[in-house]
Amino acid sequence: MQPDKVDVAICGSGSAGLSATIWLARFGVNYKLLERRDGPLQIGQADGVQCRTVEIFESLGISDPLLREAYHVLEIAFWSQAADSNGISLQHTKPDTEPGLSHQPHVILNQARINGIMIDEIKRLRENGDGIEYGCIVESVAIKQADDDEYPVEIILSKDGVRSTTRAKYVIGCDGAHSTVRKCMEFQMLGDSSDATWGVIDLYPKTDFPDIRRKTVIQSTSGNLMIIPREGDSLVRFYIELPGKTASEITEDSLLDRARDIFHPFKMESAKTLWFSAYVIGQRVASQFTKEHRVFLAGDACHTHSPKAGQGMNVSLQDGYNIGWKLGHILTGRAPKSLLDTYVLEREQTAKELIAFDQRWSKLFSSNHRKANGITPERLQEEFTKAGRYTAGLATQYSSSILTHNDAGSSRLATGIQVGMRLPSAPVVRLCDGKRVQLARAVPSDGRWHILVFAGNDGTHGLDRLRQFTVAIETIAKDYTVPGSDSNSAINAVLVASSTEGNLSMSNIPDFFKPRVGELQIRSLTNVFVDEKRYDLLPSTNSIFEHFGIAEGVGAVIIVRPDTYVAMVCSLGDDAMVRSFFDGCLLRQ
Repeated sequence: MQPDKVDVAICGSGSAGLSATIWLARFGVNYKLLERRDGPLQIGQADGVQCRTVEIFESLGISDPLLREAYHVLEIAFWSQAADSNGISLQHTKPDTEPGLSHQPHVILNQARINGIMIDEIKRLRENGDGIEYGCIVESVAIKQADDDEYPVEIILSKDGVRSTTRAKYVIGCDGAHSTVRKCMEFQMLGDSSDATWGVIDLYPKTDFPDIRRKTVIQSTSGNLMIIPREGDSLVRFYIELPGKTASEITEDSLLDRARDIFHPFKMESAKTLWFSAYVIGQRVASQFTKEHRVFLAGDACHTHSPKAGQGMNVSLQDGYNIGWKLGHILTGRAPKSLLDTYVLEREQTAKELIAFDQRWSKLFSSNHRKANGITPERLQEEFTKAGRYTAGLATQYSSSILTHNDAGSSRLATGIQVGMRLPSAPVVRLCDGKRVQLARAVPSDGRWHILVFAGNDGTHGLDRLRQFTVAIETIAKDYTVPGSDSNSAINAVLVASSTEGNLSMSNIPDFFKPRVGELQIRSLTNVFVDEKRYDLLPSTNSIFEHFGIAEGVGAVIIVRPDTYVAMVCSLGDDAMVRSFFDGCLLRQ
């Protein structure tokens, strides 16, 4: 029997595997998603969805159900031992996320539902189901040959006791901390475990504790505990420190007994417990993330850590989000294979930063560490504030590569933008109808690159300069566009004007920003915006030019990757720099 052949085999349908699969389905790539479970995840251990992940869901067009169903984490409360030692008392309450970091909130929703939202999107993108094969046990993965035109990776599968073989051009191992793919590649997990044991329990509490529906950190003489409210009105999760215990010793009763002691003088009982577990904190990262650029690791297969900072599911999802569009570009002939070098460069760096952060973060929750280092409740609050950008998922900055050109001179054109970081959003006014929208909506994760032109002076001279630059970049965009497809199918052009002065209107804006699209080839007018502060009919104090650090009299051009990270900043008129950048990472069509 001839083996099945696919372009990409994804092992594991967790957050990493599903986010990569959304990209592959969007590009029309032939893939197979192999999952050892008999069906979709029903109960997930992860639940924290950081601001950056919500932004990603928004860019994928799937944020509405997430925001509608999730618990929104708006504040965090800090409780500690009262001065009279008679139990705990409230010390401070602060915003969970620093205002202005993101236009999206930090939310809580169980992983099974998050996976379900992604699976629904995959089904929408495909005509014949989601491409997930349940009940498939991956027995082995091996690279048999390196012929670029063939399918060099061999996967041996077992389903219902029947073995079969699949050949693939690429394999993504998203099969968790005990990854078969990683073991077959003979990669090691480097790092260690601490002696700190923590319990986690999901329950419906019967309590008079006033902050039970607020994210809360409690430090008491009886131990440390974190409250994470869950979706709905009553369900909560407790993370409970258990010094001197091993994971095998932990029972539901022992967790509840410790919780009662920590919450004193407040009452705490469980009306119903849904799930509990225990874990020993460990931080490890894979020795390698790829073998021959044919087999890649993502998610828990290449990094493991403690769950208290809510990073695991998010970082894993972003691994898949990173590699998925790159494989989509390569397999559809849009980019060279060298694009895959950047997956290892970017996500290995991210994983190492995660491990370093988690080592510091876990110590903050350790009673022994705080006592030994004199860390007061006030110091703990300060550390939470300092870590806010990281825990929101907004601190990632990718290093220079063919996808990220960090030129110091050009960066001064937009001082509020960091090349290699995600493009922040800000409110703007859509010129065609005067609607106030977030700029993020104009740069979706749909497989296209984005050129954002900030036209700083829209008088006669400014319009002439804009038209000259547009002629040049329109020619560049055409070179990377598949003949016969819409003119904006490869590169999406967005115009942001500083004001409506100088008779700026839809009629005198270059057609490049008003492409003909779809079967009827009707012009799309929705990618032209005006700075909200200078829009005459909607007075506001918000200015995207100020937010991005762009001088109105100068302007700037920002190139944004398909995953909404900033690739480059250049001046309005430097079309040669734009050409050089795209020639380095895309293939002319």
